[in-house]
Amino acid sequence: MEKPISDLSENEAQEELNELKLLIWSADRLHHTHDISEISDGAYDREKRRLKELVDTFPKLRPQAEKILDSVGAPAASGFGKISHAIPMLSLGNAFEDGDVADFTKGIRNYLGQSADQSLAFTAEPKIDGLSLSLRYENGRLVHGATRGDGSTGEDVTENARTIADIPQVLTGAPEILEVRGEVYMSHADFATLNARQEEQGGKSFANPRNAAAGSLRQLDAEVTRARPLRFFAYSWGELSEPLAKTQFEAIERLSVLGFQTNELTALCTSVEEMIAHYRRIEEQRATLGYDIDGVVYKVNDMALQARLGFRATTPRWAIAHKFPAELAWTRLEAIDIQVGRTGALSPVARLTPVTVGGVVVSNATLHNEDYIQGRDNKGEEIRGGKEIRVGDWVQIYRAGDVIPKVADVDIRKRTGNEIPFAFPTTCPECGSEAVREEGDAVRRCTGGLICPAQAIEKLKHFVSRKAFDIDGLGAKQLEMFFEDTDLPIRTPVDIYRLEQRDGENLAKLKNRHGWGAQSAENLFAAITQKRRIPLGRMIFGLGIRHVGEVAAKDLALHFGSWADLAAAVDLAREAALAHRAADLAEEKERQAAAAEGRRARIKETRDLEVSRLEVSASARESWEDLIGIDGIGATVGLSLSDALANVEERSVIDALVHELEIEAPAAPAQESPVAGKTVVFTGKLEKMTRDEAKARAEALGAKVSGSVSKKTDILVAGPGAGSKEKKAQELGIEILDEEGWLARIALL
Repeated sequence: MEKPISDLSENEAQEELNELKLLIWSADRLHHTHDISEISDGAYDREKRRLKELVDTFPKLRPQAEKILDSVGAPAASGFGKISHAIPMLSLGNAFEDGDVADFTKGIRNYLGQSADQSLAFTAEPKIDGLSLSLRYENGRLVHGATRGDGSTGEDVTENARTIADIPQVLTGAPEILEVRGEVYMSHADFATLNARQEEQGGKSFANPRNAAAGSLRQLDAEVTRARPLRFFAYSWGELSEPLAKTQFEAIERLSVLGFQTNELTALCTSVEEMIAHYRRIEEQRATLGYDIDGVVYKVNDMALQARLGFRATTPRWAIAHKFPAELAWTRLEAIDIQVGRTGALSPVARLTPVTVGGVVVSNATLHNEDYIQGRDNKGEEIRGGKEIRVGDWVQIYRAGDVIPKVADVDIRKRTGNEIPFAFPTTCPECGSEAVREEGDAVRRCTGGLICPAQAIEKLKHFVSRKAFDIDGLGAKQLEMFFEDTDLPIRTPVDIYRLEQRDGENLAKLKNRHGWGAQSAENLFAAITQKRRIPLGRMIFGLGIRHVGEVAAKDLALHFGSWADLAAAVDLAREAALAHRAADLAEEKERQAAAAEGRRARIKETRDLEVSRLEVSASARESWEDLIGIDGIGATVGLSLSDALANVEERSVIDALVHELEIEAPAAPAQESPVAGKTVVFTGKLEKMTRDEAKARAEALGAKVSGSVSKKTDILVAGPGAGSKEKKAQELGIEILDEEGWLARIALL
């Protein structure tokens, strides 16, 4: 079974995150664009929840997890028109245990600054396993219907939506603008009838009601949709010209009055105990409901509190989905393959005799790392009772939301003697370079860098991905073609921008092979040209530097304002970065030595001694402290940036790329804000609002929030208990405000 998050080392947590990077986008595409569910929604969500727990427990890993955690749906399919959502259609965070629900409510109270005895109500409703749909009404008439898509842009399925009986065409007494959101689904009885009819007509049967509903709604011919028995539950809304009600529960009742089908099992709960009890009641009825659900959704009832709580990158703070339990199955391990990721990590993947786990056919599963295969963790301690996993073994598959399921256990009683122990490679299977496992790291990595085709192609795929450069017409398939092309090779990002500059003979070849016509080639060149102008944050994210996720890239862009300033700061901080790494290594050695001798490690003394041995200039130290002091950055990201820009080959590619681009600086903050453009540090206890809320308000007003005090700090907001930060601010002559002074400054008092 999986190790608890609290038992993982940072290296083990890093490995778990790496295992998902190459797989989650494929799962999104299959599920949201092609209506194929290789894994269930519950399985997919569980892995995201595991990642969320990882980065909560290991904050240094947060930046590189942002791309996965921010994933919502997938791009709209090309056969439909596209509709931009006025308000993004976000996914929900997940809970899997009763304790997670308690943590959810506790987190809300902490954010709001509420005590446990203050009233806080929630709605609880079944989570329908169908396809999300947004319906826009203007002056009471249905204007359009759109799928979730990638959360920002969905498919225009208006004519198909008009064929669903549960969707009113005209509303009486509705707000002038009303976007109703809900789930298109198919009942079990209708699903059985549809599949029987499909078989009679020689058509393809559907795997489950969710796929049937999604495939039916996303037909290019609306008459096909009309013939399918689709239904619709309304449970939410997007853009409104006026509020539906003051509470979630009353708003749902309002939707029912307007003519929408709402779920009768929706209940109002005033405590965690009531929420869990209602979850149990719905779980008991699950098999007899007549439609598929995969959990229960809890939402803060008070709409004013919902507005105050707001949103994270892809999920609302005020709602969570309490999912039903995971499932297990046994099958044979046929082989173990090694995949090489963008950062060079060698990840073992189990190839299995296909087995159905909870309605999903599983043929691949992760094996984490070489220690896991051997039956131990990276500290040498036993897991699974020390049982080694061998090719040919009977293994237990654990599918709890896994983007790729996990091998949880092995049944050594079924061994025949023909099972083969697995020898983990010490060279990269893709390029033959040495694969090194650094001390204390659970991951073995290829040292080939850009000469490793696996790393190079994955970096390119990341570069053109949706949240990076997003070059239309240049996806994974096209990149793989160019990567292998001897006439028009694309091996690094800069090659993309030099493609059109190649000689006419090669361009002629492009236009007459690989399925490219003259127009498609011209379209590609136009798309590349369009993305020569790129926001700084997207450019930084697109470089694919280890640990630098989308959020970290935006934070770096906001702080430095230009690539030149960021690169100069990282170069200047190089000495201090090396000193920091040396101190980390000394700390690890001291910890290991202390553990071996049965004593406590003198970590601080060891770090101070190591740093003192290295001569670091004041300017380097100041630049380093400024870099890692950016809120959400820290030493892990700082070291990654330093290593990337100090690598001669990688820096050469980056410099050449920058020369080809027009990089846009972040938008200037609103001038009317009294703190726009200023760097603010919060320290001590805040009594009027929580730290998270204070940070969110400051950033909304255009301020930069830092975690440490430096010469670049403009304002220190110091509450009771402020310590060294306040002292340093005094020494530097930085303006210091108490909480009331800060609130007065931003006009909240």
